[in-house]
Amino acid sequence: MNIPNEERKTLILTGASRGIGHATVKRFSSAGWRVITCSRHPFPEDCPWEAGPEDHIQVDLSDLENTSAAIQEMKNRLGDQGGRLNALVNNAAISPKGKDGKRLGAIDMPIADWRIVFQVNFFAPIMLARGLLDELKLGNGAVVNVSSIAGSRVHPFAGAAYATSKAALASLTREMASDFGPFGVRVNAISPGEIDTAILSPGTDKIVKEQIPMQRLGEPEEVAKAIYFLCSDQSSYVNGAELHINGGQHV
Repeated sequence: MNIPNEERKTLILTGASRGIGHATVKRFSSAGWRVITCSRHPFPEDCPWEAGPEDHIQVDLSDLENTSAAIQEMKNRLGDQGGRLNALVNNAAISPKGKDGKRLGAIDMPIADWRIVFQVNFFAPIMLARGLLDELKLGNGAVVNVSSIAGSRVHPFAGAAYATSKAALASLTREMASDFGPFGVRVNAISPGEIDTAILSPGTDKIVKEQIPMQRLGEPEEVAKAIYFLCSDQSSYVNGAELHINGGQHV
């Protein structure tokens, strides 16, 4: 799809290399958006993604200085489009496990690891949104924070640090919606449940059978479509919402 550069919409997406992030790249790209991808890893040489490394930023969101430097690089890359940013999707997150994939509860996890989880899952999203506020204002942009069903209940696999960071992110979304809204920037959250990705834990099939009315896992593409909706004009009056994508698991 050939769209003039000055009219083409741009998305910045963290956690782009797999699962929901990878599906989101494909969904926005198919609609003609430019997607600037961000992840801890360099751009893979064997990746078929046509945009290539010129639209990829390697960033360690657990590192304050590296995150700040990445924000400046994002600003530089948006310069050829007049500095406009139409959407920011904060998808990157970490959920450390114990030995043999054991869930780390509130007692088990070292405080130093709690800090790292919150830096990636909670502080990085607000750093990015604040750092790119001028660009979002120019693009009448939208921010989507990717929370989790684990943010509203104790989950058998998600650790306590991950769960509480996602609960905090959902609350942050409401605060951001209030503070960013007057600038024409909408902020919403999605809260996925059990999605068919590489990070599923053994025993997920029991959750599907006992807790999900639709009796199946969600697909990454189904989450990507919801993200796209929240970043598009179809949701132009949606602000401060949390969209549950879990087949009814939350009921």
